Amino acid sequence: MAPLLQVRDLRFAHGRRSVLHDVSLEIDEGGVLVIVGPSGCGKTTLLRVIAGLELPTSGSVYLGGKALCGEGRSVPPEQRPIGMVFQGLALFPHLTVAGNVGFGLAHLKRAEREAMVEQELESVDLSGLKDRYPHQLSGGQQQRVAIARALARRPRLLLMDEPFSDLDAHTRSAVRAEVQRILRAHGTAAIIVSHDREDALHLGDRIALMDDGRIISEDAADALRRSWKTHPFAQ
Repeated sequence: MAPLLQVRDLRFAHGRRSVLHDVSLEIDEGGVLVIVGPSGCGKTTLLRVIAGLELPTSGSVYLGGKALCGEGRSVPPEQRPIGMVFQGLALFPHLTVAGNVGFGLAHLKRAEREAMVEQELESVDLSGLKDRYPHQLSGGQQQRVAIARALARRPRLLLMDEPFSDLDAHTRSAVRAEVQRILRAHGTAAIIVSHDREDALHLGDRIALMDDGRIISEDAADALRRSWKTHPFAQ
């Protein structure tokens, strides 16, 4: 079976500064790839190119065999079956939990939209909080709202940029376990960017190490658990 996502020889530059250098990776249906690397190594830029928020200098991105960018074309981000959870979550402070989750579902009839919102909130154990606003939620609850919003559009691929960076150690561990449960329940493929090896070892089927705009190593999570100390980011 062909991979769900194929990224081939991606390059990206800000002016004269190269950010991505011939990045290639693949992910299967339902797989979870965690990309680990230091700040400024190009992890977030890679997600933004895959999502369509940035256009690569060269290279291509295929999802389900369809070219999203490359070959002289680029599919707009809103037409890509991709959900994204941004660093900092980017919840709308003036909308309730239900309003945030349903934000991308305006094309649906009201009853259908409300049913889908309720389903997503139930999947992240937030059904009883649908009328609250983001500032009334804990950090972990806000994270689950952001995930529910991203999954409500039924994406084939979920991108998560440093999803636990603003959480304390105890909350981080609990939310990490919740994210793992949600991804397994939905069967959604995901790419998670992090600088924390514990995120990678707990969440990833595969782990890629990134530095200076390049994927320098990629392997199954089980293999990296045994050999992590030999890698530069083992801290």
